[in-house]
Amino acid sequence: MSEPTTEQLDAYVRTRLALAGFDLSLLPEVFDADTGVPTRGQVVASLRSFVASTPGAISGWTPPADSPASAQQASPPLIYPSITEAWTGKVDAR
Repeated sequence: MSEPTTEQLDAYVRTRLALAGFDLSLLPEVFDADTGVPTRGQVVASLRSFVASTPGAISGWTPPADSPASAQQASPPLIYPSITEAWTGKVDAR
């Protein structure tokens, strides 16, 4: 399998941002030193670099479960794991 092209990675990044509800058009096209807000190009370039290097290591991990099919349901990602642990009583089990 060949490596994705820059255009493919950019399309992937833009799609993931849109799915997450992030409007890339809200960022400036030209850097503003007063605010320090990154430009659209800087954000896409940074995320492209991340996607090209890191997710391979992340995608190889699976949560513990009886089968790969139930792994995502057995250990769903949590926004605030400490709160969930407190609710489920797993805090004291450490």
